[in-house]
Amino acid sequence: MAEEKPKHGKKCPTALKRVKQSKESGARNSSFKSRVRTAIRAFESALGAKDKEKMETALNSVYSLMDKGTKRGIYKKNKAARTKTRIALLQKTA
Repeated sequence: MAEEKPKHGKKCPTALKRVKQSKESGARNSSFKSRVRTAIRAFESALGAKDKEKMETALNSVYSLMDKGTKRGIYKKNKAARTKTRIALLQKTA
């Protein structure tokens, strides 16, 4: 019986570098998205407590993080706009 040959040869160094870079950027992006979700949760908890000052600071931090995420290419422009609008509506109804 003949040995099975691997379907693919060695990856070239540039492909290995791209794999490494994509893992690093993926980790960076997921960390940033986690910060955004935490800020949204902080806003929602302030909303539940009816604390106007905390709501305002949390809203500002969500806006800031969403804008930074859009600028860095983590979020698409419309996703950020939609999220900010929904949060603003929540604040208005409170």
